[in-house]
Amino acid sequence: MEAPRLDRIRLSGDVPRHVAVIMDGNGRWARGRGLPRPFGHREGVKAVRGIVEGSVDVGIEILTLFAFSTENWARPAAEVSALMGLLEIYARKETDELRRQGVEVHVLGDIDRIDARTRRAVDTIVEGTRGGTAMRLNLMISYGAREEILRAARLLAERVARGELAAEDIDEEAFRGSLFTTDLPDPDLLIRTSGEYRISNFMLWQMAYTELHITPVLWPDFGREELFEAVLDYQSRDRRFGRVRAT
Repeated sequence: MEAPRLDRIRLSGDVPRHVAVIMDGNGRWARGRGLPRPFGHREGVKAVRGIVEGSVDVGIEILTLFAFSTENWARPAAEVSALMGLLEIYARKETDELRRQGVEVHVLGDIDRIDARTRRAVDTIVEGTRGGTAMRLNLMISYGAREEILRAARLLAERVARGELAAEDIDEEAFRGSLFTTDLPDPDLLIRTSGEYRISNFMLWQMAYTELHITPVLWPDFGREELFEAVLDYQSRDRRFGRVRAT
């Protein structure tokens, strides 16, 4: 099944340059099997490898994964600790493989909030994959879009107060330059697993014209085949960015 889907993708039009993913459904996956929630998160981490490999094969240039939101800090301490531990394990186990595939990892968000041990793991995977040219992988950790927008507004206000920027010169380009994603193009495609129809405070500014693909598949069960179907779905869309073609 996989090779024909890849062939269809290559024949069907442009591949999305930037794909963002809300990886949802780990808890429900575990609950459906009578397991504690951390087991679902563990399986969710395993699913990341297949999606990274599939994205490289498809030709996606940038893959952004919503790994841990600012709202997630409000979860029980044991669950937060387990999630941070999984991030550390992922960094330790996957850095060499990501480097071999040419994947360069960036971590975006308010990472000052994470503990020192997890921060070292983050630094390890970022430094260990620096220079990869096949694909950029963004891990959004301690990230929330409203917080990001407020942070950008504060940074711009500080520049105005210092006399570095005139208020009337604040435009989309200036605002974009103050976001965590300053050097990235907006996502072409957002994939959300688990069938939920919301974007959960994720990249609100950047997704003004992003195509949405909602799948009922829970994240631990989301594999290469589901990724390829999402890309094929994207290729069937008519992207007009608010414009209408002349008739």
